[in-house]
Amino acid sequence: MSGGLVGYSSSEEDEEDEGGSRGGGAQGSPVASSGRPRLPVPAGLPGDPDPEEAVSDDSARHGGRVRGFPHERGNWATHVYLPYVAQEEFLELLELLVSRARTYVPSVAAMEEFHLSLSQCVVLRYHWIDPFVRSLRERLAAFHRFFCVADQVKVYTNQNKTRTFIGLEVSAGHFQLLELVSEVDRVLEEFDLPTFYKDPSFHISLAWCVGDLSGKLEGQCLRELQDIVDEFEDSALLLRVQWEQIRCKSGNKYFSFPLR
Repeated sequence: MSGGLVGYSSSEEDEEDEGGSRGGGAQGSPVASSGRPRLPVPAGLPGDPDPEEAVSDDSARHGGRVRGFPHERGNWATHVYLPYVAQEEFLELLELLVSRARTYVPSVAAMEEFHLSLSQCVVLRYHWIDPFVRSLRERLAAFHRFFCVADQVKVYTNQNKTRTFIGLEVSAGHFQLLELVSEVDRVLEEFDLPTFYKDPSFHISLAWCVGDLSGKLEGQCLRELQDIVDEFEDSALLLRVQWEQIRCKSGNKYFSFPLR
């Protein structure tokens, strides 16, 4: 299995933007905008609030991670996702998986927070945060809570191949996720922002490392990781996830959209 390509954000918190395509390559390109008239984005105004003022792009400050786009005043890295709250059993499974992966790539590190992406990481001007969030709230208001199963181990790389990730890909619940993405995409198009991938590999990232080390993590390592998941006690129940809210992170601001 070849490594999936995913677009990961590079904000200071390194919020992972994980809308992977199956098999990588050209499929990782975002869906083209609908061609709607572009909204007149206001120019940067004096005193623009900025959540990351005077942020350095020195990758040494971020564990070797490299920004996907340069930091500029008034530009807020924005990401729409489903947050996942890890239970103790999930963290026990994660520890087993990371321990095994480190026998192949010692630099693998566990993620500290978990989620499933519904958008790429996009750059939003400060002045458009409120209307963007309002539009999201309107389009997502009718959606109900739902379950999905994330039980297939897969290896991903970010777009510029500077990081590699191990994730649990969704094997059931894909249709509901695509419906959510369709509505999020419409909001992104309103603001002339890149939409999600045409053939997304919905997943929850578990661990990561610097560089493209997919070759070492795939094959035998990937098979061993899948065996750990399959043999983990009550894994079928553990990896059946109920989604209860959607979240949007823009810079240092968080917005929640509860599902009905």
